[in-house]
Amino acid sequence: MKVRIIPVTPFQQNCTLLWCEKTLHAAVVDPGGDVQQILSAIAEEGVTVEKLLVTHGHVDHVGGVSELAKILRVPIEGPHVDDAFLLKELPVKAQSYGFPPAESFIPNRWLKGGDIVQVGEEKLTVVHAPGHTPGHIIYFNPISKLALVGDVLFKGSIGRTDFPRGDHDTLISSIRKKLFPLGDDVDFIPGHGSMSTFGRERRTNPFVGDDV
Repeated sequence: MKVRIIPVTPFQQNCTLLWCEKTLHAAVVDPGGDVQQILSAIAEEGVTVEKLLVTHGHVDHVGGVSELAKILRVPIEGPHVDDAFLLKELPVKAQSYGFPPAESFIPNRWLKGGDIVQVGEEKLTVVHAPGHTPGHIIYFNPISKLALVGDVLFKGSIGRTDFPRGDHDTLISSIRKKLFPLGDDVDFIPGHGSMSTFGRERRTNPFVGDDV
């Protein structure tokens, strides 16, 4: 599996284009905006997008989902249904944060922990990891040892929990009990900032490290 990170929106959120090297079938994860930039990246890589994947319902991660899905004529998968209230609020949230207009949407497939998402011949396991939002999920590819974790965990930090229905204790539990057990050698792409590994964060993260 190959990936290309595409920073989008004024928040520089990491939209990720991932694809199966054998089939060149691809998915776009968290297209938060700047749809033309995402389309240019798709064209440059010469891949065929077959679905959009969403980690959670915050506008900087989903502001471009509806528009991109219509242009590409592909289904939307994720997040967990517990983030439905955030997707309904998208038009209002986009306006309040100064984003371009964003349409609310209902995904073609709500996802839950243990579900499998297929991209070409690659399979991603869904892990429900609430705390930042109640319906936050991550996508894990055990073959590539790569996880796309949205705003659950960052290099040296963790997701905010001061948004509606965020919960700090739940977030910490999600990281320690659901993400870290996937393996120290797993690379992860966060929703913002640079990549890291679960092992590095276990050793050094001031919020969830082993010494905390």
